[in-house]
Amino acid sequence: MSDSSVVAGPGGVMTAEAGVVTGEVTVRTEVAHDRVTVRIQYVDADEWYEVEGSPLGPADSGPRLHREIVQAVQRGLPDGLNT
Repeated sequence: MSDSSVVAGPGGVMTAEAGVVTGEVTVRTEVAHDRVTVRIQYVDADEWYEVEGSPLGPADSGPRLHREIVQAVQRGLPDGLNT
């Protein structure tokens, strides 16, 4: 599991449970059974939301994938991981 705090880019990040999340967020990638689940939360909040299009896989679950997802969040994912 990896976590990073960033500011969501233009359009925010589409989640399955809460719709678009904007502002300062924490991005989490979790690997289980060759699948990568991507979750997001407002910084210091209790609730986590699954990013639309998650889980991904099978995929390389290393730190590179986490960095790429964090960079995508910084650019904005208004359609989630579906693009």
